[in-house]
Amino acid sequence: MTATGTFGLSTEARNLQWLLGNLVEEVPGVRSVAVVSSDGLMLLSSDPATQQAGTLAAEAGRPGGPRGSSADLATIVSGIGSLTIGAARLMDGGGVKQTMVAMEEGSVFVMSISDGSLLGVHATPDCDMSVVAYHMALFVGRAGHVLTPEVRSELRKSMESTQ
Repeated sequence: MTATGTFGLSTEARNLQWLLGNLVEEVPGVRSVAVVSSDGLMLLSSDPATQQAGTLAAEAGRPGGPRGSSADLATIVSGIGSLTIGAARLMDGGGVKQTMVAMEEGSVFVMSISDGSLLGVHATPDCDMSVVAYHMALFVGRAGHVLTPEVRSELRKSMESTQ
């Protein structure tokens, strides 16, 4: 379900791709998912614009993600993350753990990963927000210790080679 292939990737990178694909497939209402590095670069995505992801989404009866692709979601996630981190600093609020934007036609969830990366989810308006947040927290808990500088670099290179 990810935009990148698994050939030539380390076990850690393949496991992260599997976790991301599982999040999209198992959580009702999830349209697309992106993991963005602390410097705003997309590391992983469930890009609905790719042939494979579009086919799997259609077979599962899921709607597509935001217009354009998961690159759009990654940009949004990076911007929301930056905005909320700045707001937390101004308010002496400490670290930002989670942000949720509810809209008429969907929701965007952003959750911090321990290395400064962000997990972003675009979901349908009728999703169960607590279920989405719970599964995001599971992903973050499992992915946080695996996203080493080496794995982040590997995932970046993998994403670049597919574009």
